[in-house]
Amino acid sequence: MSKRIEIRKIIQSQLVRDIPMVMFGCAVAAFAVDMFMVPHGLAAGGLTGLATIFQELAARSGFSLPVGLQTIVMNAILLLFVIRTGGALYAVQTIMGFVLFGFFTDLFAPFVVPLAGHDLMLPALWGGIISGLGYGLVFRCGVNTGGSDTIAQIISRKTSLPVGSTVMAIDVAVCAASAPVFSFENALYAALSMVVMGYVVDMVVDGADRQRAAFVISEEHAAIADDVMYEMGRGVTELSARGVWSGKDRPMLLIILGKREVSILKTIVAEHDPEAIMFFTDVTEAIGEGFKELGA
Repeated sequence: MSKRIEIRKIIQSQLVRDIPMVMFGCAVAAFAVDMFMVPHGLAAGGLTGLATIFQELAARSGFSLPVGLQTIVMNAILLLFVIRTGGALYAVQTIMGFVLFGFFTDLFAPFVVPLAGHDLMLPALWGGIISGLGYGLVFRCGVNTGGSDTIAQIISRKTSLPVGSTVMAIDVAVCAASAPVFSFENALYAALSMVVMGYVVDMVVDGADRQRAAFVISEEHAAIADDVMYEMGRGVTELSARGVWSGKDRPMLLIILGKREVSILKTIVAEHDPEAIMFFTDVTEAIGEGFKELGA
């Protein structure tokens, strides 16, 4: 029982500690939406894109429909359908995210001066970059802003479709729906902004300093491991492997290293065994001795 209490305290303290960063991230994303997206008719997916479409239709009918308020109301309704899936903590994190984002969106809207001119390239690119930065900071704290993710959870529960694919389909559908309201050109630029936004979010959440995992199969595994440990200063893990054709047991070396160190490792392996087998894969995050500390 005591362990559960400690875990709860850790989660709560982490959430409280991250509130300033969540607020800053939501403010940055809201600023990007107000300055680059909404004024230029770029509905770059999600509920924010849908709210941008509704705001334009409402404006043509002679009344105001704030984007931020729309996103808060739509997210609140959607959250009722998925709140049992994530529990209380998920609900708190989601509510915090979409309320802060919606609040800042409507707060900044009267004061932000959009870019002049009719070129949509700059708004699409900078809207994607800056909003991606803001969303990335929010997601990195374990908080989300609802939107497409919540809709995708509901659809996935009813149809068993993958959540990730459903999110993409929803965002594409919103971009497509904006074409009759704004223009086909706007829809294309909105899609471009959405792609840029996704890339920046990944960079912020995963970090730009990604690592590589190298797997080395060689008869000279001991010599290679020594050079990696004592010359490169990297740790080496020896895994048990067996060749299916030969039936021989061959240790396989697993090495986590930076991208700039890949060429050094290739040189070491080539010197000891030109016939060695090597393959690499990306590692989005490495935690532990020699890398960043757990919880950093």
